Amino acid sequence: MKLPDCPFFHHDAFRGREVMRCRLLERQGEHEQWSLKLCASCPVPSVVRESDCEALVVEGHVVRRFGLFPRMTVFAVCAARFQSLDDPRHCPHCATK
Repeated sequence: MKLPDCPFFHHDAFRGREVMRCRLLERQGEHEQWSLKLCASCPVPSVVRESDCEALVVEGHVVRRFGLFPRMTVFAVCAARFQSLDDPRHCPHCATK
């Protein structure tokens, strides 16, 4: 099984006890809704990699479409200007520097 390449994914396999969790959802208090399948459709790793914002702060929430399919939604803020970003991959303030 391939593990996600995400800065918020935590995997601990100490002495045979395997613990996997999403620290982004844990910080939001929604860690009970997380599963490894949710990481397959999560936009957070690509947003963090492709963003040109130097002070990017990301929040994620689990939203169920039609009550069945869980998906991650991303809310991004530029911490340098305290401005919410419509497109988390592009920050108008940091791109002009």
